[in-house]
Amino acid sequence: LTVLNAGRRYLKAEDLSGKVFVTSGLGGMSGAQAKAAVIAGCVGIIAEVDEAALLKRHKQGWLMEISNNLDHCIARLREARKNKIALSLGYHGNVVDLWERLVHELDTTGELLVDLGSDQTSCHNPFNGGYYPVQLGFEEGKQLLSSNPGKFRTLVQESLKRHVAAINKLADKGMFFWDYGNAFLLEAQRAGADVTKKGADKTEFRYPSYVQHIMG
Repeated sequence: LTVLNAGRRYLKAEDLSGKVFVTSGLGGMSGAQAKAAVIAGCVGIIAEVDEAALLKRHKQGWLMEISNNLDHCIARLREARKNKIALSLGYHGNVVDLWERLVHELDTTGELLVDLGSDQTSCHNPFNGGYYPVQLGFEEGKQLLSSNPGKFRTLVQESLKRHVAAINKLADKGMFFWDYGNAFLLEAQRAGADVTKKGADKTEFRYPSYVQHIMG
């Protein structure tokens, strides 16, 4: 319902075939995103750093395909988008890399490949394994979290700034991003990312909340 209503509200579309939804997280609550994309009829690309979570969703049948190669992900996205095929593709990697690749595609081809975006990393717990920084692989990140949590925290905040910068570039060209109530925008703001709504006070974000703006 969230994905369908986001399409209705922001894309003015009842039919989401050929539309692309990019997000992250295939754990607990976020695991439903892959299935939601297919039910809604769109192309869903969901990034996940933890291979165990990715494989679990694939085994359960909630996720149609898995890839750790961004070139392959972009090729599949283009193919499914062109042919209006419902697809859930799990990218085994960091969502920041995926967002930055989509910016690169926009910069080099002029093509905006994503229509809807969100995030379901566990940003309510970003410095204790809920969010892994793009600068490190998953296992490296786990080791740093254990050995030097202060450094891990710094890298998470740098990663959040890159994360938001890429989203902002795509949103400026017409992608619609929303907050999934996971404290992503709050932690990004605390990290110094550009998420405050222009002309508003610091409690208002530039992107809407799914509770008020989509489900409401």
